[in-house]
Amino acid sequence: MSTTHARGEGPVDVAPDQHCTSRLWERAAGDDPRHIVRFPAGEDGGWAGHTWAELGDRVRAVGAGLVAVGVEPGDRVVLLSGTRVEWTVTDLAVLAVGGVTVPLYDTSSVEQCEWVLRDSGARVAIAGTPEQADRLGSARDGGPGPEEVWVLDDGGLDALAERGADRGEEVTGRSAGLGGDDLATVIYTSGTTGRAKGCMLTHRNLVWTARQTQLCISEVFGPGQSTLLFLPLAHVFARIIQFLCLENDTTIGYARSVGRLGEDLRSFQPTFLLSVPRVLEKVFNGARRKAEGPRRRVFDFAVSASRAWGASPAPSRRARVARAVADRLVYARVREGLGGRVRYCISGGAPLSPYLAHFFAAARVQVLEGYGLTETTAPATVDRPGRHRVGSVGPPLPGVEVRIADDGEVLVRGGNVFRGYWGNEAATAEVLDADGWFATGDLGELDDEGALRITGRKKELLVTAGGKNVAPAVLEERLKSHRLVSQAMCVGDGRPYVAALVTLDAEEARAFAAERDLPSSVPELARSGAVDEEIGRAVEQANAAVSRAESIRAFTVLERELEPERDEITPTLKIRRHVVADHFAEQIERLYGA
Repeated sequence: MSTTHARGEGPVDVAPDQHCTSRLWERAAGDDPRHIVRFPAGEDGGWAGHTWAELGDRVRAVGAGLVAVGVEPGDRVVLLSGTRVEWTVTDLAVLAVGGVTVPLYDTSSVEQCEWVLRDSGARVAIAGTPEQADRLGSARDGGPGPEEVWVLDDGGLDALAERGADRGEEVTGRSAGLGGDDLATVIYTSGTTGRAKGCMLTHRNLVWTARQTQLCISEVFGPGQSTLLFLPLAHVFARIIQFLCLENDTTIGYARSVGRLGEDLRSFQPTFLLSVPRVLEKVFNGARRKAEGPRRRVFDFAVSASRAWGASPAPSRRARVARAVADRLVYARVREGLGGRVRYCISGGAPLSPYLAHFFAAARVQVLEGYGLTETTAPATVDRPGRHRVGSVGPPLPGVEVRIADDGEVLVRGGNVFRGYWGNEAATAEVLDADGWFATGDLGELDDEGALRITGRKKELLVTAGGKNVAPAVLEERLKSHRLVSQAMCVGDGRPYVAALVTLDAEEARAFAAERDLPSSVPELARSGAVDEEIGRAVEQANAAVSRAESIRAFTVLERELEPERDEITPTLKIRRHVVADHFAEQIERLYGA
């Protein structure tokens, strides 16, 4: 059975005067000695931190500096930086003085920076590194923009604090005047088509969403719990986790870099992680890669045991014994690689492959999937611990309604839905109706318990020459679950059949090459018969999920990755299909015999 409408029950009310720094000032007034934020101290793997009081002092000092340089309530402040403790301090300082944070990915191009600076009308800009400051400077040269860029690596926050040395009381006064309906942030969506649009989220959007999410996964957050952030805080997914942690006394750590994530996990030892499926795939593939020779059989046994363990809500005695054996041989090492204390992983951004869900669950790391967009302040639905259904992204948050339209589109309404697009009433009217329903552009289904399953993107449906509607997401996600595949894009609109473009994961490709004594160059591997056969098997496995008319009949392995610098993928790894189709037009034509 299924339904077309679901509503999360029991929402927590949020007072009209609650805002994103309310909790900070409340806790900073106490004398809690614990570090609420922790950050790398030197290169030896040590960690320093700020207590609530120290964090409050730092935010007030930077906020005073923003006041001193002329930031008024409602002014936009661009923040271009990687994930680091200064990001959180800057964000909170901007919000505390009534400003509006406009985050940019640290990989944003000059052209993307120029558009955001111009469209947002930013008053001040803050960059993480001198190179990022140069990018903002070059973007500013293309038109109006901030007169000065403050650089975190060059002591930018200290310099701001010095400028505002006598303005701390103004920060307190402005914070006291904030309300839930005040604009907090404008986040530019890394859309797969057209110019990025600025999503306007209020203080209430952020606080309300954080509190409803806490109701769903209260086991994850609270005193004594911690996470290590490495995903970009410029994305709403990591940003809402930042507020969830601060709302619930949960310690936030900041990884040095993705390249050093392994050592940071082992030294920091978080209790939960925020991730995307691609990262979990890399953890899985890395563990499999280490299982060479006779150990490969042991790893394969552990994978098989995880499937048997997850196949039933009440595993058989044989499945329990197999899981216990696999735990000693494999799963315990996976947990150690994550720091040894991780119990939950919150995953979003793309569907999680069932084999990964089963594997990590058997390893006692429950992956909680959620669904949402920037326009819904990240989560609209989320799994509940102990009640996960593999293949779904959970039921709605408390107070959130999800409806399936007649054409299959997922509609969302609730306190998490954004105010609209910055300076773009026409675009807002296209997706947000008078009753508050937001049209997500995603296709989905609700089961009999109200859990949502995403089946594809409305605008990405392929219609073959034979008139068959094909949602490519299922095929693409199946292909990407293969160790060698980093990206996959199906084509076939107006064509006689579906075909696929595939890119190789460089690290896994080199390991594959070493196992078979093949050249390690990715372009050479893309042309090799061994890789072609391996990807062919992946295509067969993907086709098992669809009908013959929807199946992939031809594929090609591209000789390079899709690149954000070429505008082929977004910072969140979503494919810009029209750009890729243009850049690889010749390869696509060859798939159809041209």
